[in-house]
Amino acid sequence: MDTKLAYILLWFPKPSETFIFREVINLWKMGAPISVYTLYGELKKWLSPEMAEVSHRMKRLGIPFLKRLPADLAYWKKRNPDATNWLLRNVPFRRWRSLEVGGENIWAFFSGFTMARLFLEDGIEHIHAPWANGPATAAWTASRLTGIPFSFMGRAVDIYPPDGALKEKIHDSSFVLTNPKVNVEYLKSMVDKTDSDKIHLIYDPFPLADYKEAPVKMTPPFQVLALGRFARFKGFDVLLRAARILVDAGLDFHLTLAGAGVKGPQLKLLRKTLRLGDRVSFPGFVTYDRVPDLLCTADVFVMPSVIHSSGERDGLPNVLVEAMLHRLPVVATDVAGLGEVVKDGQTGFLVPQRDPDALAGAIIKMTEDRNDSLSMAERGRRLILSEFSQERCHGELFELLKKLCVSGA
Repeated sequence: MDTKLAYILLWFPKPSETFIFREVINLWKMGAPISVYTLYGELKKWLSPEMAEVSHRMKRLGIPFLKRLPADLAYWKKRNPDATNWLLRNVPFRRWRSLEVGGENIWAFFSGFTMARLFLEDGIEHIHAPWANGPATAAWTASRLTGIPFSFMGRAVDIYPPDGALKEKIHDSSFVLTNPKVNVEYLKSMVDKTDSDKIHLIYDPFPLADYKEAPVKMTPPFQVLALGRFARFKGFDVLLRAARILVDAGLDFHLTLAGAGVKGPQLKLLRKTLRLGDRVSFPGFVTYDRVPDLLCTADVFVMPSVIHSSGERDGLPNVLVEAMLHRLPVVATDVAGLGEVVKDGQTGFLVPQRDPDALAGAIIKMTEDRNDSLSMAERGRRLILSEFSQERCHGELFELLKKLCVSGA
């Protein structure tokens, strides 16, 4: 691959985005000439040693970029007045789906003027954003100014609900990547046939050799685990209500709810309100290098995702795939792409969202027959091994980027 490629991200490396970190690292190893540019500053907390080792390689904007923004705006106003005027009229002042999304996109929009100059200086030939929101807005802006083609990837909350420019970004892009499969049809439904042909499925893979099988003792007290960002579409409040049902049903268990986020205080208050006491523990954020050990302490992994009233939802949570790789019995909700890997009664149990009774019932059922649970878990592991290898998925991504970045198709 000879095309000099820019990757635009909010942060990089980011501890909770290990899948993107692996993507960049593996593409580097394959020989892809990728330069990473971040819209925000450097993250130093919770980085794995491997992340910390490469953190110095990024070009970051952050707050200091504001000092050069007026000069960059003036530069593009003189060099490409038509594009600059169109962008200033049409991008910032539109109906973004929330204040947070609007703020991110406006920051990304103005960052695009600075990045556009950097891309010309660095000889960038294609711009790619691994997220469809702010990073894709910056890529879109820089592409409009420079004429350098761009592409992006959409996964979950960056496309549900769509931001105020998603359809236009698809139209102006060279190609769009997405996963899981349900997202392909979702994105195609909002554009015409010409633009829908740009949309390609690429899964986020995993280093399969690194995953050992969980022992799954499945003896009381049963160890139930949930792990993820404490966000409103994760459904951890529903899981806590299911835990109350499990207590009332007499199940001897302990729930570990690992993660961090804005909903943390509410979840801890709900634990108290439901009188769950020491039945539920909150160990906090778990760095990526500690996740395997945590998964191997569990008997059942639960992914209780929901579709928020705003439309926000999961795509296919990476931690669910990782749990299945560890041959851990899983219970999940029928949201977005979760059902693409959790086949009810075959590779785990799939239950309706926002139904604590169904969630509790599936957990109880999983604990009743260790052999049956492990059989499902083994089938789930084989499914993931066949579909999510790094060699396969990142190889496909490398070949797709090599083909599409050159052809611009």
